[in-house]
Amino acid sequence: MAPEVSPRRAKAVLVTLSLAAFAFITTELLPVGLLTRIAPDLDRSRSQVGLLVSGYAVVVVLASVPLTRLTQRIPRRQLLGVTMLLFAAANAAAALAQTYAVLAGSRLVTALAQALFWSVATATVIGPFPVAVRGRAVALFATGATLAPVLGVPLGTWLGQQAGWRAAFAVLAGVGLAIAAAVLVLLPSYPPAAGGAARGTAPDRRRFAVLLIATALGIGGFMTLQTYVTPFLLDVSGFADAVLAPLLFVSGAAGVVGTLIAARTLDTRPIASLLTPLSIGTASLLGLYALGALKPGVIALLAGIGLAYAAFGSAVQNRMLHLAPGSTDIASAGVSTAFNAGIAGGSLLGGALLPTSGARPLALAGGLLALAALTLLAVDARRSRIVGPEPTVARPPGSPAVTRRPGGQPDSAAVGKPSGTRPA
Repeated sequence: MAPEVSPRRAKAVLVTLSLAAFAFITTELLPVGLLTRIAPDLDRSRSQVGLLVSGYAVVVVLASVPLTRLTQRIPRRQLLGVTMLLFAAANAAAALAQTYAVLAGSRLVTALAQALFWSVATATVIGPFPVAVRGRAVALFATGATLAPVLGVPLGTWLGQQAGWRAAFAVLAGVGLAIAAAVLVLLPSYPPAAGGAARGTAPDRRRFAVLLIATALGIGGFMTLQTYVTPFLLDVSGFADAVLAPLLFVSGAAGVVGTLIAARTLDTRPIASLLTPLSIGTASLLGLYALGALKPGVIALLAGIGLAYAAFGSAVQNRMLHLAPGSTDIASAGVSTAFNAGIAGGSLLGGALLPTSGARPLALAGGLLALAALTLLAVDARRSRIVGPEPTVARPPGSPAVTRRPGGQPDSAAVGKPSGTRPA
């Protein structure tokens, strides 16, 4: 039997792991902002430093499921605490790195830690909350990852420019230590299978497989353009270098708004919460291809892409908690793999198209991939409605969430308050 978790403690865990997500995404993307500092200091080309980001994603793709299977029986307090300690140690090694090989090795360790973190964190942080409000909690947890490109990477880049790129990694090491301490203090210790979100609420192996394929396609579509959005804005839209940072901030800020909007719809309309942002993203990508030279339109469409990307990511995590055919940890590892496969695939596609076709076709290619994902999910939703609706597991805010205990007795939880974590 898992211990009861008070509402205050459950919310503190949510904030702590959201900060951990913020730290991981900041670390993953930081070499992009510090590329011009790291490359000459370690006597490497900019493309070699860029491999510190793309290689990171490949490691997450390959390691997520195997690591999650190996650690399935370890209590989550110990597992996440050690994961954050590894994060801190790897960033400390990066801060001290005098060679490219040492820096690349530290990134490998950080990527392994991130692969494990994303596989177990969602179910861990959502478990103490009633089913009826878990979508809201998913979105709030995702806010940390959404804020990383908007605040974490710019702040890390600024610090690296002022005090040297190693200082940025040293600060992240300190942040990792603080989060590890908070995890070990706040997170209750119990067997993973006893967590409140250890199993999907409406398990469906076929629909979960469709979700993974659509996730890889959709994220690949976004990243085909997003990886090379700077040359698109310069060469196609004609913006000056000086306005690139504000434009990217607009996209990132829109992502925060998208996550907050998703928090209001995930519990009551999980399917629409998947299809709507993907529709907005598809329209925005195709719109950029058609209207990429019109600067006011480009700003609006760029914001649409940022909003859609963040909201879609939250919706995928929420849907995973419904459809997971077995352990939600393994299912979350599958989602993480699909996300990073989309990131790597989109980056590779964009990199292949850019030298031969220029930046403008990247928006078209990305839009077509997003459209394929949207079509796949829409057809799946329609087919499921024809076959029969899945069991209803969430209630609108304000009405009681009623589930059944193993003995058949109803178990009501007040909406909006974390419940005690119970065995699956």
